[in-house]
Amino acid sequence: MYAVVKSGAHQYKAMVGKELIIERIPFTVGEQVELEDVFLVVDEDEVVVGQPTVAGAKVLATVVEEFRGPKVRIFKYKPKERYRRRMGHRQEYMRLHVDEIMKGA
Repeated sequence: MYAVVKSGAHQYKAMVGKELIIERIPFTVGEQVELEDVFLVVDEDEVVVGQPTVAGAKVLATVVEEFRGPKVRIFKYKPKERYRRRMGHRQEYMRLHVDEIMKGA
């Protein structure tokens, strides 16, 4: 059984018992999270597609850890103008353990 859920601006495939890495959301480690924007639920031969979401369906997950991704270097350069800018960015992520997928209607 799996479901396609939305968190932030991204869509993720959630499977019961597996871990899911998403962009950081305002929850602490150990809390249970309800992801309610479910676009698709597949259970054996039964497929439920939402229009745009599946009514009553949600994914329950527990926050395992917060971590930061690798550093990405940003470098701007304009030739012949002595213009150079160097910056970096590290995205914050969360690891969720998917506990349950509720089908809804």
